[in-house]
Amino acid sequence: MVSIDGLGDLWDRLFSAQPDPPPLLVVLTALAALAVVAVRSTWRVARNAVTIAHEGGHALAALLTGRRLHGIRLHSDTSGLTLSAGRPTGPGMILTLLAGYVAPSLVGLGGAWLLGGNRITLLLWVAVALLLAMLLLVRNVFGVLSLLVTGGVVLVVSWYATPQVQAVFAWTSVWFLLIGGVRPVFELQRLRSRGRMPESDADQLAHLTPFPALLWVLVFGLVNLFALAVGAVLLAGPLLAEAGIPL
Repeated sequence: MVSIDGLGDLWDRLFSAQPDPPPLLVVLTALAALAVVAVRSTWRVARNAVTIAHEGGHALAALLTGRRLHGIRLHSDTSGLTLSAGRPTGPGMILTLLAGYVAPSLVGLGGAWLLGGNRITLLLWVAVALLLAMLLLVRNVFGVLSLLVTGGVVLVVSWYATPQVQAVFAWTSVWFLLIGGVRPVFELQRLRSRGRMPESDADQLAHLTPFPALLWVLVFGLVNLFALAVGAVLLAGPLLAEAGIPL
């Protein structure tokens, strides 16, 4: 049985603010995340995290709009599939399709907001909780392994790592989601232009709405670039403070 004091300590650990990170940490973690996204070999591995957020966005939108969620599949080629049932047209289906490509950047923006308040531990535990919830919805072996590995790494860092390591991990991860959320939109349009993704989210949205697929790709890109810009300002708080620029 957990004591009141134990619950109090847990509450303090979860919601207490950590010290401001050194400005150099903010810069180096941003450069590290940019390198991971820009280099093809590292992107092929790290892109799994973006796929997890992408399919999680589809799943959450489906649940929030009243659709019946049948499951999520994550594949080793970094593709994914979220299956839901309900009306094949209408706002619920549109929002479910729309949520995928913008989800990684919006998750990154939420993470940047928490890090802007130096809530590193809270960020890591929220990430573990979301990954655990998604694990219950995954329907293939690779998807289960991918979530277990990702969630396990976050859990170990949140529980055992030093505050300095937690800060590096948290800032790098959030930068990665913000930057990494933009690249798939360009990849999507490149594949569409070659006729290799005729049933992409953007093309399905075009079938359901009066707007062409290219406009939906533009919407994905603008949302993600906006999230990157706002998230960068939130994450750059220590740099701005050192320069005497108030947020």
